[in-house]
Amino acid sequence: MQHVESERRHRGGSGRAQQLLVAACAISAGVHAALAPAHLAEGVAAGAGFALSAALLAALAGRLALQQTRASVAAAAAVLAGLLASYALAVTSGLPLLHPDVEPVDGLAAATKAVEALGLLAALRLLRPGRPGPAATHLATKGHLA
Repeated sequence: MQHVESERRHRGGSGRAQQLLVAACAISAGVHAALAPAHLAEGVAAGAGFALSAALLAALAGRLALQQTRASVAAAAAVLAGLLASYALAVTSGLPLLHPDVEPVDGLAAATKAVEALGLLAALRLLRPGRPGPAATHLATKGHLA
């Protein structure tokens, strides 16, 4: 009986981590999509970077919501880590070619980076060795596991 209860708690943690990862990707996708036009006005490279980020994040959110695999979780972790690293460079030294000037820190960016950091932590939790692989998580219609 203890094993069954422990397994239930274990899966519940994975489910919350999966939901957090999907939400983080979706929220970040929306913010990047909304900011792409303004960054495009600053330069084609910056605008394209924001648009590409939005598209990748939206695709990952959809994939993770419908069928979570180890590869999709790892891809989300890589994209989120890349965005966090890029922003750290943008506010400290600038990004050559994309955004060479140092960008001031603002509230929306800080909130978005906090969401991305939580998403990255959730992805790392899902990828942690010894956990059941996310490949078994397929969502069907009406919210039931397939």
